[in-house]
Amino acid sequence: MQTVKEYVQRWYQSGLAPDEYICHGKHGNLVEIEHAKDGTRQTVLTFCTNDVLGLVQDQAVKEATINAIHRYGASNSSCSVLSGRIDLHRELEEEISAFKKLPHTQLFLNAWMATQALTDAFCHLAIPVPGFEHTKETLIMTDVLNHGCIMSAVVNAGTRSGKVFGHSPKVRVKAYRHCDTEDLARKLKRYARPDDRILVVTDTVFSMDGDIAPLPEMIEVLSHYQDSVLFLDEAHASGAIGATGHGIFEHYQMTPQDAIDRGVNPLVMTTFSKFAASAGAAISSHVPEIIPLLNVSPTSIGTISLPPPMTAAALESIRQVKHKPQLVQKLQYNTRYLRSRLLEEGFEAIGETNVIPVLLPSDINPKHFGRTLLADHDIWVSPIWFVAKPRLRITANALHTEAEMEQLVSAMVKTRDLAYQPVISA
Repeated sequence: MQTVKEYVQRWYQSGLAPDEYICHGKHGNLVEIEHAKDGTRQTVLTFCTNDVLGLVQDQAVKEATINAIHRYGASNSSCSVLSGRIDLHRELEEEISAFKKLPHTQLFLNAWMATQALTDAFCHLAIPVPGFEHTKETLIMTDVLNHGCIMSAVVNAGTRSGKVFGHSPKVRVKAYRHCDTEDLARKLKRYARPDDRILVVTDTVFSMDGDIAPLPEMIEVLSHYQDSVLFLDEAHASGAIGATGHGIFEHYQMTPQDAIDRGVNPLVMTTFSKFAASAGAAISSHVPEIIPLLNVSPTSIGTISLPPPMTAAALESIRQVKHKPQLVQKLQYNTRYLRSRLLEEGFEAIGETNVIPVLLPSDINPKHFGRTLLADHDIWVSPIWFVAKPRLRITANALHTEAEMEQLVSAMVKTRDLAYQPVISA
């Protein structure tokens, strides 16, 4: 443990450790937080929540959650494949399948476990089956800026349970440049072999850059590799993009069937922690045979199924999105408004979604900028200082008012001006 102690001490000394806050309650976008360092409390206006549609505090969602607890209790106390499957799971899976236009869906506790389950199920199948020999290698192509849950799953795809506990063909993993379909095509041509099973993995909205994957071009590239698989992580897309919030296919005015018709198999991951006021994830497909493999993957069979209150919250949230398209419209209006105002004031706001990264000049520390916003203006944003281009990660949501967004922009202008205020000698 000495190495751990020395590392963490140096970590704190270097200023890399994040500031920590504890939430005591919220009303709309006003949050009462406690500064973990000294215990002081403060009510702040938040622009760092992923509750994009404001459904976490929706009355119908809260009532559905409470009713599920009364009916089923707080947990299912077993994995889905044994005794942990309840009828709410089936309802949620059917609702997601309709939402994503893919008929077969499997639930997971979170996106990390879902992604790991996918690589295990797809690359290594499950247990040895008499009379079936698994001989084909898998080539995985991943965007270099994919989320950590994707990167963790794909880089370990060659050593997951199917490889450890039984014979399984090799898995090769290659990265392609961010949203660069020409580079994807070049690398597929370079690395793909005639008998490979091909899996391309991408976020649809990237969590740190706020941009959108070029889906039509990706399908065009993959159409030259028949029976290839395209895995789409919709964590920041569901409820946020597309005319009614259905995600990337709707954003491009397409459907999954368009990919299927071109020989590409779409797999769509829906997560509930952003738009659906809950936690958990699901993978949807038009291929029914993938579901039993996902159901017995280590991250599914080795843990409890999605607890009733979380299932009910996600289910009611998706129904709210279907019946209240104005929530999505308000989110998209706020996204356009806030992004345009930041650009008008000279900030470098990149991306095109409600995730609005603001790149600061290299001589301004995002963490110090965020602290000033909090201390002087009661505004809470997420400073990101440990990536290649440090930034403020601002998130708009459907509950923000124009007045609140103007409050943020004004505070950011004042904080920027303060950072460049000349020092006057005595």
